Amino acid sequence: MIRFYFLPGLLALCLAAGCRAQIPASTPGGANDAADLNRRIEVMVRAQYNVPPEYKVELGTRKPGKIGGYDELPVTLTRGEKKTTVDFLIASDNKTLARLETFDLAKDPVFSINIAGRPMRGNPDAKVTIVNFDDLECPYCARLHKSLFPDTLERYKGNVRFVYKDNPLPAEMHPWAMHAAVDANCLADQNSDVYWQYVDYLHSHGQEVTGPDRNLPKSFEALDRIARQEATVGKLDTPKLDACLSKQDESAVKESLHEAAALKIDSAPAVFVNGERFDGAIPEEQVWAVIDRALRAQGIEPPPPPAKPAAPASPGATGSGN
Repeated sequence: MIRFYFLPGLLALCLAAGCRAQIPASTPGGANDAADLNRRIEVMVRAQYNVPPEYKVELGTRKPGKIGGYDELPVTLTRGEKKTTVDFLIASDNKTLARLETFDLAKDPVFSINIAGRPMRGNPDAKVTIVNFDDLECPYCARLHKSLFPDTLERYKGNVRFVYKDNPLPAEMHPWAMHAAVDANCLADQNSDVYWQYVDYLHSHGQEVTGPDRNLPKSFEALDRIARQEATVGKLDTPKLDACLSKQDESAVKESLHEAAALKIDSAPAVFVNGERFDGAIPEEQVWAVIDRALRAQGIEPPPPPAKPAAPASPGATGSGN
């Protein structure tokens, strides 16, 4: 797939003083017009792509392009040792800047998220899979989770399946999220239902884990205690669970985080519905709209929208009027 992006006027990415582009000698006005064009490109790129001010933007050498009426113009963004070069197209008359982007439909990672061995909820054979990169300490994740279970699960019944992947945010933001993910996986190793019960509990009792004094060792103790409680109810192998909780092996969680990074996920929750992505705790109706599209693509008619509650009658609207 190829997309051709036209940017109004000209673009702006991050650049410091001294950005230069090779402008044809026939450019009216010579050096002054060339400098003005460079500045317009820089300003537009910065604005369109929200480039932070600490980034430096450098315009590369302009050369003939493969599309008629356009030249190629590389733009490099630099911050410290990190560099990224983005290729743009600029019209021969210098009035339009565009970006050509190609997408490999056969290798898009959103269609190959690894869910092997992960606990599932719903119909394991469903044609629509909802994958949530979840953080068990995240309040927005808790809000979305409450919307998904039970309402969304009940609405779509056997037509969908849910899979959660680990996406704990950094410890400076969510200090006990990694520990919670490890504990959840310890339970998942023995029983998927107990895993989901643990996830349900944490997403509705996050403040209990955090505690009024925000004592991290106490939070870890609470996570382990809750895991053991769920394991007792689920009749799991207690010694095996205790060994797993004590080890706190983060390797599986880090593997999930690596996949999240490859998908350019930098927040939680991030949800993929048969590949279509949405981020954050969006309204339930919007979640259902995404699921409905996925169902229709599979030839399945979604359930009708729920009936809206009747509006309350206005005062004085009842009676015979006699």
